[in-house]
Amino acid sequence: MILTVTPNIALDITYHIERLTPHTSTRVSDVKDRAGGKGINVARVLHSLGHESMAVGFAGGTVGAQIREDLDAAGLRYQLLPIMGQTRRSVSIVDATDATVLNEAGPEITKHEWAALVAMVTELIKQASVLVVSGSLPPGVAADGVADLVSVAVAADTPVIADSSGDALLAATAAGPTLIKPNGPEIVAATGIDDPMAAARALMADGAGEVALSLGAEGLCLLSGEGALVAAPSRVVAGNPTGAGDAAVAALALGLAEGWGARRMVGEAVALSAAAVAHPLAGGFDPEVYREMLESVEVKER
Repeated sequence: MILTVTPNIALDITYHIERLTPHTSTRVSDVKDRAGGKGINVARVLHSLGHESMAVGFAGGTVGAQIREDLDAAGLRYQLLPIMGQTRRSVSIVDATDATVLNEAGPEITKHEWAALVAMVTELIKQASVLVVSGSLPPGVAADGVADLVSVAVAADTPVIADSSGDALLAATAAGPTLIKPNGPEIVAATGIDDPMAAARALMADGAGEVALSLGAEGLCLLSGEGALVAAPSRVVAGNPTGAGDAAVAALALGLAEGWGARRMVGEAVALSAAAVAHPLAGGFDPEVYREMLESVEVKER
């Protein structure tokens, strides 16, 4: 089982429109809402791939109730701790060229609530092959919150992926994760090093076992002690890029769980990420694009 933790779960609301023009009224052609947040999206992708997963996080208020209902309807396994605050919402506005995302900050999490989440993960890690900690920390949780969860996995000798940013990414790195997955702007902002590759190597020196550096349309670079491998999609895929990074994390987690080599991991991550762009909702992917990309993605040394 792959255990995914989403510290700041959201109800994802996706509006599809023809074109986003600020400061005007826009007609929405289609609207969808479902449970989201980065770790939830990872769990959805794993579920679609037929791999067992468990999603963990907080849920509160009427939005939290909607989250539970949606996860039940999707057939996803989960354990959500009840909280006093209201679960946040995230709005994605998708037009013909790109997506604009509006993220609420989320509910204030008390020290007692956070301690209860860490205790839950400590218990569930006994059943897990990999732990994934994805997304932002909610208000009230210190920057070392992701590191708390990484430390649980390290103590249990369980591979762990941390997908965060800013001070939370730096703290998580110091806790010794198996792999971190920042994108270029995130790693530059967190480290203050202008070259993303140099920044990735610095974080490996600080404690990260490997770095999967997302390069957007240019693909993914996987850095390890053995060198660097880069893979890119064979063509540009139009659609909703919101969940592309989460699909890549799902592939990386599956690779750790099943013992794939580095070349297969980076190729699968790029193929699944591209297929996620072709799907209208974060947490999904287009199976045909996935198969196409698996056959055409080239993995090279960098």
